[in-house]
Amino acid sequence: MSQRSKLDILLANPRGFCAGVDRAIDIVERAIEKYGAPVYVRHEIVHNRYVVETLESQGAVFVEELDEVPENVPVIFSAHGVPKEVPAEAQRRNMIYVDATCPLVSKVHREAETHQRAGRQIILIGHAGHPEVIGTMGQLPKGSMLLVEKLDDVAALEVRDPENLAYITQTTLSVDDTAEIVAALRQRFTSIEGPRKEDICYATTNRQLAVKAIAKSCDALLVVGAPNSSNSRRLVEVAFNHGCERAALVQRAEDINWDQLSGVTRLGITAGASAPEILVDEVIQAIEARFEVTIEEVSVTEEDVIFRVPRSLLDHSETA
Repeated sequence: MSQRSKLDILLANPRGFCAGVDRAIDIVERAIEKYGAPVYVRHEIVHNRYVVETLESQGAVFVEELDEVPENVPVIFSAHGVPKEVPAEAQRRNMIYVDATCPLVSKVHREAETHQRAGRQIILIGHAGHPEVIGTMGQLPKGSMLLVEKLDDVAALEVRDPENLAYITQTTLSVDDTAEIVAALRQRFTSIEGPRKEDICYATTNRQLAVKAIAKSCDALLVVGAPNSSNSRRLVEVAFNHGCERAALVQRAEDINWDQLSGVTRLGITAGASAPEILVDEVIQAIEARFEVTIEEVSVTEEDVIFRVPRSLLDHSETA
């Protein structure tokens, strides 16, 4: 039997579930417990197939639009947020609905409304087509926001009044890329208003900081997460941009390209904010089956954020 190669794993912390994801999953599970199955969920509650399939096994049914939801069954809106027309339609149909929008996404929605009331035209920094961007742009009448995806878009912006602008951002962007775009916006529009506190959420920021802390020390780095997860994809980019060119996204252990780990002696591992720790454990176990592994956890901060679920789903002991 050939001797297994040695492999040092640098395990980034924080990684995995954030408070908004924990809350969203809790909301679905509590709704199933309260109302019984099936409970419908508009869009993936979070971007992770393992999470979605686990909730499906408990009685959740995932759909893309409200017209797929039968009468007299509860429906939950995903953590990414929804356009205002969605709860309006649910109310029109007298549906029982619960909004699982992450509170930090809701904060961005309120900022947009505040800027509109002040008469400012709004520039949203984000990725076209992402559910969070669709939801945020849907808080205001069509045409109220201009979308900027990349640095080059700033020069091409055509605004109503350069002296009366504000910007907001998607919560799951690259901190570094967004800072460049904001700097360009401020250079071109010197009086533009921004958020009092960054819109990019604490979890996205912390996970990117943790990757930066290990990237240069790693021969390769794996991000556990889904290909449609914005924050997970940003972690791959951050690793690449900070010294680890062999960075890859994997959903499960079965997705690992073992050829890409050939010759690797130090491997970084992290997980996007919608990826459960059980999948990180699965990846590590698969690696341990092939290598002689040592694990070092590298922590840049500890998180203690908790978001409460809506009162309608709390039991009596929790509301007392």
